Amino acid sequence: MNMDANPFALAEFVENPEPRCPCLLLLDVSASMSGRRIQELNQGLKGFEASLKADSLSARRVEVAIVTFGDVQVYQDFTSAAHFIAPELHAEGLTPMGEAVETAIHLLRHRKNLYRQAGISYYRPWIFMITDGTPTDNIANARAAIEHGEAGKEFMFYAVGVEDADMSTLGTLAKRQPLRLKGLAFRELFAWLSSSLSSQSRSNPGDAVALTNPTGPNGWATID
Repeated sequence: MNMDANPFALAEFVENPEPRCPCLLLLDVSASMSGRRIQELNQGLKGFEASLKADSLSARRVEVAIVTFGDVQVYQDFTSAAHFIAPELHAEGLTPMGEAVETAIHLLRHRKNLYRQAGISYYRPWIFMITDGTPTDNIANARAAIEHGEAGKEFMFYAVGVEDADMSTLGTLAKRQPLRLKGLAFRELFAWLSSSLSSQSRSNPGDAVALTNPTGPNGWATID
């Protein structure tokens, strides 16, 4: 461990030196997400919490952070799945997607710096964005940041569109083809995500992990 680093920031790694599997949830909570959309999203997050905590290895290795955008904020900084508490999100505001993406990438880079200072190995992080709308700000810088981060294998960026989301814009933002959620199948989405993270946390950092196809017959997503 780098003893020149902030000891308070690194104390958690002394208590739990396991490799980290970071997942940043980038969640649209703009006004259009009100009603059943935000309710189902909240229920999905509760299931996500329960599934990760039920797996003792995931609870120690998976880390979760949440950046929301209506108003962009770091709703939850990175914390181990063992300490993650699913939030009760509320829908309001616009869809400043570009600012949200840049905020998420900055937060993730800061966390990875802490891993390095503590001598903690880590899996390639996931940024998992869920949105039902069209960005209300400029996404050019966000697009460039995603492209740069993916090219450097800093993270993997996934985009999921809910109902009437602007899938064509999401397609220009993400390297991977965006997926459209089937109806409001948030619970199925988060069950898949927790299972995928559990599988990754059981591998060695850097290993390729086969994931269940979310667009399969029993999956939670479709491709436009």
